[in-house]
Amino acid sequence: MTAIPGKKVRVLIVDDSAFMRKVLNSIITSEPGFEVCGEARDGRDGVTQAQALNPDVITMDINMPQMDGLQATEVIMSSNPRPIVIVSSESREGADITLKALELGAIDFVAKPSSGVDLDMKAVQDDLMRKLRMAAKVRVVRTAVKTKLAQEIAQSAPRVDPSLPSGYSRPKTEGMDSSSPIKTAAPVNSLGTINGKFPVVVIAASTGGPATLMKLVPLFPKDFPGAVLLVQHMPASFTPQFSQQLADIAQIKVKEASAGEILQSGLLYVCPGSAHLRVTATGRITLDESGRINNYRPCCDVTLETMAAFAGPLGIAVVLTGMGNDGVKGVQTVKANNGHVIAQDEATSVIFGMNAECIRTGAVDQVLPLDSIYPAIEKRVLFVYGASKVGAL
Repeated sequence: MTAIPGKKVRVLIVDDSAFMRKVLNSIITSEPGFEVCGEARDGRDGVTQAQALNPDVITMDINMPQMDGLQATEVIMSSNPRPIVIVSSESREGADITLKALELGAIDFVAKPSSGVDLDMKAVQDDLMRKLRMAAKVRVVRTAVKTKLAQEIAQSAPRVDPSLPSGYSRPKTEGMDSSSPIKTAAPVNSLGTINGKFPVVVIAASTGGPATLMKLVPLFPKDFPGAVLLVQHMPASFTPQFSQQLADIAQIKVKEASAGEILQSGLLYVCPGSAHLRVTATGRITLDESGRINNYRPCCDVTLETMAAFAGPLGIAVVLTGMGNDGVKGVQTVKANNGHVIAQDEATSVIFGMNAECIRTGAVDQVLPLDSIYPAIEKRVLFVYGASKVGAL
């Protein structure tokens, strides 16, 4: 559901602190075009009021009695989806719990003001209102995704497909016959290299990315014959924990990228939130901790452009859900270097922003729903290996 233009955005505040509810109410009602339609003192009350009031946006605390913010988020996103922005001290101090809320379907997070003094209120007001304004535009179409489901996907044994090269297998997916023959996963690099190189995939994401990636990453098999670079707009304090969460559910090996390491196939590298990730001409990772580029850090354009220069036709760009236009320059560079560009479609995106802007450039080869993206990556990988065998690359 999205707010109707011309009408005020109706916000439900869920927080166990009466004082903090008053602070948030003051911030929200002081903003033109916003109103507080209700206040809830715990998660259970929040679920009830969300059902009764149908707010445009919900602000959700984490630590509450009766039912905490994680449980409330899961119930709301499973039964009566509403855009939820986490507003909690946990957002500043506990990356793990905030990431779990994002995985369950929360749109974004804001650090709770530490007190009610004017300085603290002003510090959080701009960030809070920007994110509430953005959340009000979200068309919530997906329910909460439980980590258990992702784990089941990750633990599924690969199924042999006779159309694939010897030793390579795509992951088993829902609907496949469980009696199908199973083949032991091939060692990494079983498809070899092409002129000493292998495919490099860059996945770019922003708002809505964590929950989306929890669905996409488990589909990469452990013997994926290429390297994967993930650039998610996320604070530096969050990316180590996010890397670990992805590693827990993934088949492919996942790690936070380190400066100086050389790209290896069968690895997924998460760009640290404190740096811009570049790929050198020799396939080495460099991390630049200078300021924001085009207001982003990490900047997806930087990674896409340098990957394209290194990988050429072996490069694959995937632009997922997110606000803004990061990736626009990068996908054009990937395309100019004969790489392949995939964008997530509007229907499965939390925010059709980054991907929409990339599509407008004309550099996108495929616009696909989330569940079709990994098969498209796999098909492109097989194509470049086949093309190399007949001298087309």
